[in-house]
Amino acid sequence: MEDSKSKFKLKKLIRELSKYRARHTELISVYVPAGYNLNLINQQLDNEYGTSENIKSKTTRKNVQSALKKMLQQLKLYKKLPENGLALFSGNVADNPGVMDYQIWAIEPPRPLDIKLYKCDQIFHLDPLKRMLEPKKLYGLIVIDKQGASIGYLKGASIEVVHDDTSLVPGKTRKGGQSAARFARVREGLEKDWFKNIAEVVKKEFLNNEKVTGILLGGPGPAKEEFMDYLLEPIRKKIIATESTSYTGEQGLEELVEKCKKILAEEQIAREKELVEEFFNILRTNPSHASYGKKEVEKALQMNAVELLLICEGAPEDEFEEYVEQVDREGGRWELISAGTRGGNQLSNLGNYAAILRFPIE
Repeated sequence: MEDSKSKFKLKKLIRELSKYRARHTELISVYVPAGYNLNLINQQLDNEYGTSENIKSKTTRKNVQSALKKMLQQLKLYKKLPENGLALFSGNVADNPGVMDYQIWAIEPPRPLDIKLYKCDQIFHLDPLKRMLEPKKLYGLIVIDKQGASIGYLKGASIEVVHDDTSLVPGKTRKGGQSAARFARVREGLEKDWFKNIAEVVKKEFLNNEKVTGILLGGPGPAKEEFMDYLLEPIRKKIIATESTSYTGEQGLEELVEKCKKILAEEQIAREKELVEEFFNILRTNPSHASYGKKEVEKALQMNAVELLLICEGAPEDEFEEYVEQVDREGGRWELISAGTRGGNQLSNLGNYAAILRFPIE
């Protein structure tokens, strides 16, 4: 539910802020990272106000200073910086050049901000907020061959490398006067030790990490399949995709993620599919605890009977905004189901809305 809630609210805000465009560089965007000193932001905005005295255009100067005043007034409402940081947007958003309409938006983001930014431009800068719409699921990444291995995490669009190693396994060419049989035995032993060592690293990183939704495995050649035999069964069960890559290292991890984009998208679709199937199972086995269609779902909402509300993304947002707010107040759950998927099409055929109920309604 939190994913859908954050996605819905952020999309709505970004859509609103994206509408505004100034005639000059006078719309101000400020991002304050989590853990930052709020007093320093106040000082910076004070300094920017002083600097704005040098703006030649009287109208632009007035608009910039008025926006900065709005921000400084807003910051006085905070005794301390919110846990995840703060994003501020302010400016004259009137369409008519002769009208002054100074607005301020203060957003406490759903995830920690890791960027500090002050920007005065013709548009509001929204990329840090847009990135928060990216999936926040955590995936484990492994790329391996007999010469090297890299292990990392994928969160949203960010890849974090946590382990990078090179093996002692020699190439297939013998050195000195070693016999072929002896060389093969030595090489095989080193390969086993290499796979065991990397499997131990994988175990420490992923075995008891409940945040890891799935694992992607890749690498050049057949080594990745051989490596599977060295992994514990619970870890093997978490592997959702195996792909060939040209490299190991960070470049190999990036290639692995690129090749698995479709699978990662299908992971979300699979989750949505389970929710839709849950609804249809209730509808089939216990129909008094299921409701669908706008009129019937509205009735269930009025009676505080909704436990889970499913909404097709194709439904008008201004129509269902009130619904999700009511579900939140009642302590229920709600989920947006992607349009164009089988589940989305099923919901669309039911009038865009379906609900699992806490109790039957007449």
